[in-house]
Amino acid sequence: MESSHLNALQTKHAGLERRIAEEMKSPHPDLAMIASLKRHKLRLRDQLAHH
Repeated sequence: MESSHLNALQTKHAGLERRIAEEMKSPHPDLAMIASLKRHKLRLRDQLAHH
């Protein structure tokens, strides 16, 4: 896999982690959005693990 593609996946994964953390700090976190972000993060993690 190209290193630039790998770097892009890692950057997206880190961005999702930040968004999840920010939403969880909110006084009224959107649990549906957090669940969706976590699913997306898991898909990225699987892609990273396979390459």
